[in-house]
Amino acid sequence: MQTPHYEVYALRYGTLAARHAHENFLHAPDDHDGPMPLDYFIWLIRGGGRTIVVDTGFGEAGAAARKRQYLCRPVEALGRLGITPETVDDVVLSHMHYDHAGNMGAFGRARFHVQDAEMAFCTGRCMCHEFIRHTMQVDDVLQAVRFLYAGQMRFHDGEGEVAPGITVHRVGGHTPGLQVVRVPTRRGWVVLASDATHFWANIRQRSPFPVVTDVAGMLEGYLKVESLADTPDHIIPGHDPLVLKRFPIVPGATDVVQLHLDPV
Repeated sequence: MQTPHYEVYALRYGTLAARHAHENFLHAPDDHDGPMPLDYFIWLIRGGGRTIVVDTGFGEAGAAARKRQYLCRPVEALGRLGITPETVDDVVLSHMHYDHAGNMGAFGRARFHVQDAEMAFCTGRCMCHEFIRHTMQVDDVLQAVRFLYAGQMRFHDGEGEVAPGITVHRVGGHTPGLQVVRVPTRRGWVVLASDATHFWANIRQRSPFPVVTDVAGMLEGYLKVESLADTPDHIIPGHDPLVLKRFPIVPGATDVVQLHLDPV
């Protein structure tokens, strides 16, 4: 069977305007500093009779506690594309940080995809250290365990297939089990990199984001991400506001862009 071409969307649900360039690089690529906001996205893949969500964002309480601007609930963003949580077949969790693994309970009928290494990380001895666990939300981890015991978790060890042509690939670096999603589209192979690279600048300048468990792993991850994508413009970073400017906006859908179409 021919691999279907999927539609892929980035949906912004939050932002952090009060951030500067030096905060987004482990080693700043130059001496210039200035405002460099950070946006929060979830992603939607649909086609071939499947509806797949990548990451589930955070909730209002998480936004207030961490002083992030909450633009809308992620499920409301999906609603702008006519998607309700009940229609979602699969949810891919790129990793278990609070801004990627919240709101899981809304997708009660979905299958959840996570890497073995990530589940071991967020439930293992590393969580004894507050410095590491502060990026997690205990309720999100507990929800993942509940879905595990309900038979709704699908684990991957490195590479795996979510739907025909759609694959996940562990790259690590940011967290031990961080995975990216490779999707065939009409313009070629798109890679939803999530926090494998927060900004295009991180991967293109080989300057890692400072929240990282394995710097060497993150740098090696850049190579893997590049090998999976057709071109640098097929790599979609996890938090870059430029995503909303580089790709066509969905008419009538605020803060939603079409990643399966050529950059504008």
